[in-house]
Amino acid sequence: MEQEKLSPGLLQTKQHFEILDGLRGIAAISVVLFHFMEVAYSNYSQDFIGHGFLAVDFFFCLSGFVIAYAYDDRIGKMGMAEFFKSRLIRLHPLVILGSVLGLLAFLFDPFGGHPGAYSTGRIIVIFLASIFMIPFPVVQDRAFNLFGFNAPAWSLFWEYVANILFAAVLWRAGRQLLFVLTIIAGIVLCTVCYRAGNLMGGWGKGNEWDGAARVAFSFLAGMLIYRSNWIIKNRLGFIGLAILLFLAFVSPFSRWNWIVEPLIVIIYFPLLVALGAGAKLADGLKKICIFSGRLSYPLYMTHYTFIWMFANYYAANKPGPGKLAIIIGCCTVLLIGFAWLVMLVYDTPVRAYLSRKRTQVN
Repeated sequence: MEQEKLSPGLLQTKQHFEILDGLRGIAAISVVLFHFMEVAYSNYSQDFIGHGFLAVDFFFCLSGFVIAYAYDDRIGKMGMAEFFKSRLIRLHPLVILGSVLGLLAFLFDPFGGHPGAYSTGRIIVIFLASIFMIPFPVVQDRAFNLFGFNAPAWSLFWEYVANILFAAVLWRAGRQLLFVLTIIAGIVLCTVCYRAGNLMGGWGKGNEWDGAARVAFSFLAGMLIYRSNWIIKNRLGFIGLAILLFLAFVSPFSRWNWIVEPLIVIIYFPLLVALGAGAKLADGLKKICIFSGRLSYPLYMTHYTFIWMFANYYAANKPGPGKLAIIIGCCTVLLIGFAWLVMLVYDTPVRAYLSRKRTQVN
């Protein structure tokens, strides 16, 4: 029985949906643009990509779909421990690298910062909390993010929680129960959005529990799409779906967010996942989608180090709109290049090494 649990076939990753991989890349780039823009435009209604933060909800929905697809029929045989090993190998190397980069930027930011306001012991504790994914919102200079050295890690924290719940109970849940849980989560999400006025929370002190509502609905919805086989065959292709996804992020930020944002997250994103899973991909775009999907996570987990430096630069220099557009455009391209380098020399080799060691042990 033990050999069956740990056989190489059970540890292999299933084939990906390439268009969904490509859409993940579009969402990651949108997050980067959003984070640059929110530094310059604190009034999100003036931000052309003021709803870029909803990319996280799209990530959660994709994750629920992909996890159910990849593990529903295997986790019972492979066991919780092996499932967690798979997820840690996939996710945690970049959690560590993002924390290291964040620490270096905190200490050596050429444009400003106040590392001297924190004792060496406090900095070490903040770093260790980031490495081990323990929320510790104490860095005032960084808006009391749950993870002061790598702000986007807040969504990874909730991703880990969702993975734990999947392995413990959700993979056993029948479709009817999953449907009920998704409806309840949707009601909670609407309540959170109405109370806060938007779905931007989850990242820092005072709004951390908003993240639970965001991951609960979207992860469950993604699972439900797979379990119900709500895959819509269509000819929109990657380009058409990428445009539809991007339209959600550039939708106007207004006083109607408490209505618009739940509609996007509850109806529009699950629809895009269903369409993405059923769309036909042109042969010429397959490599682009696969590359985009591979690049998305390194980009997401490394970019915020440079956002903090950009924020200090912007505060000191206040570049005009024209110069700002050039800076953001160039920096986004450079960050994509940096993410590619990270993927090439760190993430892919480290995960391959850990997977080999795991197979040898098993």
